[in-house]
Amino acid sequence: MRLIKEIPHERYRISIHNYNEKYLIKIELGQFEQTFKISEIDVQSLEDLERMVTSTLLSNCLHRFVQMREDWENAFNQKNITYE
Repeated sequence: MRLIKEIPHERYRISIHNYNEKYLIKIELGQFEQTFKISEIDVQSLEDLERMVTSTLLSNCLHRFVQMREDWENAFNQKNITYE
């Protein structure tokens, strides 16, 4: 996987990678990560990819990150109950 670009953001680490004829847009927050895979033939340029990272997309990612954290905390707490 080859890093193509990092997009500066105050909250997230956003990076664009290239792998197996796909672009991967990785959005990271703390220990959690969301990856969007886009075929190279579906976009014209790197600028197209950057335009896809909108405030709406990032807002939706934040909601998923919150849900991911809740899911992880529930799973972790369940593990502790199972071993007691």
